[in-house]
This record gives sequence, structure tokens and C-alpha cells, in this order.
Amino acid sequence: MRILIVGFSTRAIAESATRSGEQVLTLDYFGDRDQRAIVENHSLLRDAGLPFSAGALLEASRGLNYDALVYVSNLENYPDIVREMASGRALLGNSPSVLQEVRDWRELRGFCSTAAIPCPTTWLPGEEENAAATLPWLCKPSHSGGGHGIQHWSGARLNETQVLQEYIAGRPASAAFVADGSRSVILGITEQLIGRAELGTGGFTWCGNILPLETTPASWQTLFPAVQAMTDQLTQRFGLRGANGIDLVIAEGADGCPLPYLVEVNPRYTASMELIEWDSGINVFSVHLAALEGRLPEFTLAARPVGRYFGKGIVFALRDSVTPETGDWFTNNRRDIPCSGEEIQSGHPICTVLAQGETHQNCWEGLVRRAQSVQQELLAASGVRPASAGLVLRPASAGVDADGGRA
Repeated sequence: MRILIVGFSTRAIAESATRSGEQVLTLDYFGDRDQRAIVENHSLLRDAGLPFSAGALLEASRGLNYDALVYVSNLENYPDIVREMASGRALLGNSPSVLQEVRDWRELRGFCSTAAIPCPTTWLPGEEENAAATLPWLCKPSHSGGGHGIQHWSGARLNETQVLQEYIAGRPASAAFVADGSRSVILGITEQLIGRAELGTGGFTWCGNILPLETTPASWQTLFPAVQAMTDQLTQRFGLRGANGIDLVIAEGADGCPLPYLVEVNPRYTASMELIEWDSGINVFSVHLAALEGRLPEFTLAARPVGRYFGKGIVFALRDSVTPETGDWFTNNRRDIPCSGEEIQSGHPICTVLAQGETHQNCWEGLVRRAQSVQQELLAASGVRPASAGLVLRPASAGVDADGGRA
């Protein structure tokens, strides 16, 4: 069976699928160099010279030979396109009807209210007058992805593609889980890296994850059951199947214990899952396929995770640049690798860097150091001195694991 994996970026899941032994091909925007080294890849950018859109992916898929479909971000926002891509083939993921419901804010907020799942107050277009002036609010795309388009609300009227969501102060996090339509198993809870200047970005832009979420043992005993209950309730209400994720904000409850707020449901493979594979050795693609058949893993995170921290950081260009020779980037703990001599526009992603450390701080410093190395190489290839581009190079901590890549 030939499985087509399709979405904005498919490199990480392609690695997992290749290790699982399945026969796969991929269709995405970037066509990263390291992905093309391991799997048949078709790219909107490299093969068709097209900008990204779900419609462009649909058109590009028409000429491909495949028997089954797996989708990743951001096709969860386009159930009709998923339905058409999967027509006459096996759909290995949540159905279009599930996507329609779980990505509908009216449905999701109503369920959270009924099920007593903490969720930021969310208003739809035409409901702006309900937003209390004493609270901070975010204006965000109703079908958001990667934090793009999120901004503090100015008081303006929403358009039909926006929602208004209460800003919750806390730690951005995510939980990855697999489900069989009625039960769920959490594979990992991570810190989300949002708007980190050290990675070349700002605002609400997602730029990576660190696994596991740093907590005390006492906090974990409160946090984990709350998140597990949340994924179980969502699974049962929406019939979630296979690999899924939820975005969270971990606030402080009235009792001083961590209180997770549900920010978004991502009913497909998520970016943090490659860290879970790196840490645990679980093959997420295999687990995803098994869960679709009703088989969940014998796996529990009830005991607080201990051991090393694993991180991935998305590095964004500080200015318009040209990549140097990237043939050795894979061995330098880099993924989603562009081709040599590729033009990267300011503010666009360059690549992903990986790091690990004995502590959260060690892991983060490893990501920063590797991101700075990428920036320095790109600037040098473009004939720019790092200092003139605002890049401040910091020495690496002596505790950072210098090998940081896959074992």
C-alpha cells in the first residue's frame, strides 16, 4: 500500500514513516533536502514554483499514485479538500466530519463549557460586544496554525475568518496523544516555544518545543490527570482517532496548582511527536496506524518524566539571505534542510535545530547555540557581518550536550 503524506511540512512524519517500514511518498511545500534523501517527495516550491495553499496541494495530488492518505498541518482546516484527496482511497486519520466539528469554535467552546474543560473565553464575529474591557484579548484566525496572524485585539470588528479569545497568562504547552475514538493515551507533554527572539522571531509565532514540560513532581501529579481527562473527553465527544495534539496554556489555579487551559485541538500528527520518538523510541507513525485499528499502546506518563530534555527549534532568517553549502547540515543536528544557494527571505524559516541536555536550561542553551551557528553561516554566505545584522553570539553553557542529535 502506497501512503501519501500531505501538508505544509512533512519531513518529520516522513522520517517516522520510513522507520516504520511503510511505503510512503510525500507532498508538501518545502521539499527539504533531508526529506528528499529518504523518501519520494513532491514539492510545491521546488517542483511547481507555487505558493502554499491547500488547493495547490489538492491539484498537485491529482497526478500521484497512492492508495491511502495521511494529512498533517494545516489540512485539518480544509475537510472538503481532505475528502476529495481521499476519494476512492483509505483515509488514515480523522474523518472530514470530525475535522469539521472539532475545528469549529462554536462547537468546541460549547462542549468545553458543558464538560467543564478550562478554555479561554472565545467570541465569534458579531459577538465582540461581549468582550469585557477589563480583560486582555487576542484576535486570531479561526483556522490558525503556527501562531500566524495572532495579535492583541485593538477593539476593531472581527471579520468572518477571525475569533476573539481571552488572553490567559501562563506557560504555552502542548500534549500529544493517540486515540481510538473512545480512549486516549498521552505520549508526551511539551513546552511550546513561542516568539523567541533567540530563534529569530517574535510575537505569537510557534518556533519549537522542549520535552518534557518542566514541572515539579507535585505539580505533575495535578497537571497530568487534568490533561488526561481533557484528551479523554475530547476523544469521546468528537470521536478522535490516531495521532492528535492539543495546545495548552498552563496557568496557576486559585489553589496555586497548575491549571491547563485548552487553546486548540490539532486532530493530526503534531510537530512535538518527533521529540517523543527521540526520547522514548516509540514509532509514532506505527502507533498512529495501530490506534486507527483500535489498538492503543501500553504506555503511561502518570509518573513524572525523568531524565534528559529534548528540544527542537525553528530558526528564522534575520534578513534576506542565501544558504551556504548545506550538504553536512544533517550531521550538525539540523533538520528541514534547505538546498545550497537557496534564497531565504527575512522572517521566513531556515531550518530546524535539535538539542538535548540534562536540564531544561541546558537543552534550551543548546538550541540557542545551534540557532546562532545557523544564523552566522547564513549571514557569512550573504556577505554580512553578524554584528551588523544584530546577531549577538553567546558562549555555550559548559553543561550543554555537544552531541545533541539522534542517538
